[in-house]
Amino acid sequence: MYQERDQRPGGAPAGEGKARTMNRFQVKKVAVLGAGVMGAQIAAHLVNVKVPVVLFDLPAKEGPKNGIVTKAVEGLKKLKPSPLGVAEDAALIQPANYEEHLALLGECDLVIEAIAERMDWKLDLYKKIAPHVAKHAIVASNTSGLSITKLSEALPESIKPRFCGIHFFNPPRYMYLVELIATPTTKPEILDDLETFVTSGLGKGVVRAKDTPNFIANRVGIAGMLATMREVEKFGLTYDVVDDLTGKKLGRASSGTFRTADVVGLDTMAHVIKTLQDTLSAETDPFYASFGTPPVLSKLLEKGFLGQKAKAGFFKKVGRDILRFELESEEYVPAGQKADEVYGRMLKKPAGERLKLLRNSTGPQGQFLWSILRNSFHYAAVHLATIADTARDVDQAMRWGFGMKQGPFELWQEAGWLQVAKWIQEDIDAGKALSKAPLPKWVFEGPVAEAGGVHTEQGSFNPTTGQFQPRRVLPVYERQLFPELLRGEGGPRFETAGTTLHEDKNIRLWTLDNEVLIASLKTKMHTISPEVCEGLQQAVEMAEKDFQGMVVWSGDEPFSAGADLESTLPAFIAVGVAAIEDAEGFMQQTMLRLRYASVPVVSAIRGLALGGGCELALYSAKRVVAMESYIGLVEVGVGLVPGAGGLTYIARRAAENSATSTDKDLLKFVTEGFTAAAMAKVGTSAIESRKLGYLLDSDIIVPNKDELLYVAIQQAKALYDSGYRAPLKRLFPVAGRNAKATIQGQLVNLRDGGFASAHDFHIASLIANVVTGGDVDANTLVTEEYLMTLERRAFCELVQHPKTQERILGMLSTGKPVRN
Repeated sequence: MYQERDQRPGGAPAGEGKARTMNRFQVKKVAVLGAGVMGAQIAAHLVNVKVPVVLFDLPAKEGPKNGIVTKAVEGLKKLKPSPLGVAEDAALIQPANYEEHLALLGECDLVIEAIAERMDWKLDLYKKIAPHVAKHAIVASNTSGLSITKLSEALPESIKPRFCGIHFFNPPRYMYLVELIATPTTKPEILDDLETFVTSGLGKGVVRAKDTPNFIANRVGIAGMLATMREVEKFGLTYDVVDDLTGKKLGRASSGTFRTADVVGLDTMAHVIKTLQDTLSAETDPFYASFGTPPVLSKLLEKGFLGQKAKAGFFKKVGRDILRFELESEEYVPAGQKADEVYGRMLKKPAGERLKLLRNSTGPQGQFLWSILRNSFHYAAVHLATIADTARDVDQAMRWGFGMKQGPFELWQEAGWLQVAKWIQEDIDAGKALSKAPLPKWVFEGPVAEAGGVHTEQGSFNPTTGQFQPRRVLPVYERQLFPELLRGEGGPRFETAGTTLHEDKNIRLWTLDNEVLIASLKTKMHTISPEVCEGLQQAVEMAEKDFQGMVVWSGDEPFSAGADLESTLPAFIAVGVAAIEDAEGFMQQTMLRLRYASVPVVSAIRGLALGGGCELALYSAKRVVAMESYIGLVEVGVGLVPGAGGLTYIARRAAENSATSTDKDLLKFVTEGFTAAAMAKVGTSAIESRKLGYLLDSDIIVPNKDELLYVAIQQAKALYDSGYRAPLKRLFPVAGRNAKATIQGQLVNLRDGGFASAHDFHIASLIANVVTGGDVDANTLVTEEYLMTLERRAFCELVQHPKTQERILGMLSTGKPVRN
């Protein structure tokens, strides 16, 4: 892949006549060695991002020689969450075996070895593949903790400079972190090339780790989980209470501690623990005494309760009930206990106050929380110099690999660096900590103490040099105009960057380069209110007057969760349905204003684009979409129909698709869109959203979320430079009353068979009426405004329906759909 130097760091536009540099390393094809859990899923992610991949394994002893690989590829289709954007893309993975197909390695630019974590097996495989690897190819081992330097010793001298470690986290499609590990013989440019590909091509966040046991994230994370399990035993807490305390309330992954272990796999966790036990000692790690395998983990492994993949681990689901394992009885007992509310309130306090309250609390839950936080600070500080170049690497690794909102150093710094350091050292001196090792001198003296933490405007602390080190500079990072920043770190923030042209509490209109206008929604979940619609219409006017194009991008997730129903309810109560009709009409006008703007409007989508958010995307000239985006018309869930042009879009696209097909039966083209809207289908990836018709083949899917704005701006400029003109308004045919009757007949069968409630039947009938054009003949020519009127009437009819009102109020109060 090529990387072009089109923007300067921090989002500032490059100057006129600048030199353009390119990274010449291209990944045209990848070989993945090993079709186990990780190897197969790495291969799946490669085809998600359109990289051809050959998946190798041993030849099968019986049947076709590629049997092991083909079975693994078939298994990808059944996994949840799916490693594939769409299941049929599994066919794009080319199966191979080591006996017949080693010559294929010569076609590959990158070889990722992902076989079992056995040093002897890996070394044997390297000897076998070495003669066949292309002279320019990078060879990387996906290992969670084996020494990369030791692995490199089995390679010929010609490959050693092109060899390194690459550690994907499970599941590879969804986990953002990839650790890269160099050996003493790895050429620096090889790591730069691989980092570029992994960042932009695979959409990952790269952290470079030192070649130490379990690298950074697993070293700190698994040590933290072991420490947590020790504190659980000490304070006598149950696993469900601990998961409630150590999940979202603590700013960590919602699965908490023990549910996370189940998801990762208890055998995998045990392997990582064993790596710590086998490769470290009390001399090399002062926390070594804490690395014993917890008795409960040993018992679960003994019984074969390996976690989620074995349907039993620390937790087990029986029907709708969740049970937890009890070590004393070796039985599963009902789970569901929650933490005391007082600690939930404590955890909402500012960081300094929060930690003080926890440290001074007398209850076991509060003392437990302080203990695990203190342990994480203590461990990270003691080991920083040996496992990472900077504190940034540790915090990014814990954010991206363990789902933490903040890394340990970030939280410590926010809470008051020297005060927290004093508390930690007092606990160490009092024998309350896991180790007697004192905090390093740099914690209390020198630049960190003076700056009040490890992250500053100048960079993050490097304990080896004793200085604050800025981020690594590579051309690929110039595509990240607003990279994810750590607390205290310097860098551009989208909320204040560029030149603001208009800003209120609902929207900000601004520009980075005076060429493309950016519209950023500021409402909660970026919902679309009448005020947001006013801002979008104002943005179009400004863009048409002074800019080449317009990008709708709000900085973070979601793109938009839809129309702001909550803000329209008071008007509905006070004025009646007329207020809703006015609001819907204004949203429809806004969508048409975007569609027919004289400059291109590009939606930059990341996360949810639901309901009105989906419609906003549909009415843009182009969509640039992060891979992990979830797009759909979901109004049925609250008892409504899409009302801002979504159904009109379905009818229009059906007519356009029919016009380019030899099959002129409009019903066939309408049915797909009708089904997606009536069943509230949401694309579970950008790829699936394209399959559902919410994205076009011409839309751009971007693997890395942080490159979204850069690519969207470039697309807006490219459309302008190519002489963009808005589509001309034209009449188009609809399927008519006979098509509506056909759909209606199918709906009757669903209702009468008990597959749809009477209210769902009513909603779906209204959707069918709009997408087929109502009571008109087949192929009647209509306008978008005509169909939007049908939409609006259906929407307003449902708003007044008691069952729809039940659904709306239920969603607003609980966040969950009501089925009635």
